[in-house]
Amino acid sequence: MTDGDSSSPLLVPVPPGTRPELTDAAAKPPAGTPRSEERDEQLAALLDRMAGAQHALYAEGRRALLIVLQGRDASGKDGVIRKVFGAFNPEGCQVTSFGAPSEAELAHDFLWRVHTSVPPRGRVGLFNRSHYEDVLVVRVRKLAPKSVWSRRYDHITAFERMLVDEGTMVLKFFLHVSHDEQRERLQKRLTDPEKNWKFRAGDLDDRALWDDYTDAYADAIARCSTKWAPWYVVPADKKSVRDYLVAQVVTEALERMAPEYPRAEPEVLKMLERIV
Repeated sequence: MTDGDSSSPLLVPVPPGTRPELTDAAAKPPAGTPRSEERDEQLAALLDRMAGAQHALYAEGRRALLIVLQGRDASGKDGVIRKVFGAFNPEGCQVTSFGAPSEAELAHDFLWRVHTSVPPRGRVGLFNRSHYEDVLVVRVRKLAPKSVWSRRYDHITAFERMLVDEGTMVLKFFLHVSHDEQRERLQKRLTDPEKNWKFRAGDLDDRALWDDYTDAYADAIARCSTKWAPWYVVPADKKSVRDYLVAQVVTEALERMAPEYPRAEPEVLKMLERIV
């Protein structure tokens, strides 16, 4: 047994202004992580609670939850969406993946395509990559000068503040994998006929820029982890632990929102008498 349990999240938000140490060691399961069997049981309970709270959020229809998933190639963004957020009722959930911007998107400000994908009230929105690409890929690949991407940190925090003020809770997760773990996953991706379609030559180009991306991620998290829209660094070398940690944070956040089912109007309840 360990001292970890589903009521005591092992992840804490990155304090504002704090630059996380994104080392290989930080990608390993944290101290206090329950053992496999216990963790599986707790995860199942967490997913049940999470699904129940999401259903109430959908019925309430007054607030929304935006979950941002960032991470290197093969860090597990798709896996988290499938294994954790697959517990959500699809009717109250929407998933948006952000690839390279289109010509039309480039004709607008960098947040335009993101804002149009923010979940409406009552729904959970999942971003597979996000507006942070514009201070990550754009920075590392030198797609824009520093004078352009460096001012985007303030734009992002102001944008997220506006979303929160308007009733959308924002949670951001950086799925952190080690250098060796990413190599193994990329190799498996190439040899698995069900996954090799996901491989692209650019994955290796990005891997060659590992240190540059590490700096870019650390700076983005330090500049944009706020009290209203926190960043969480998720140790993601072990997939089941990754899922458990994310589920803990999201479940607690939804229950903290405490959505309530709307009360039926008395006139509606009177309809019971007409059911024969």
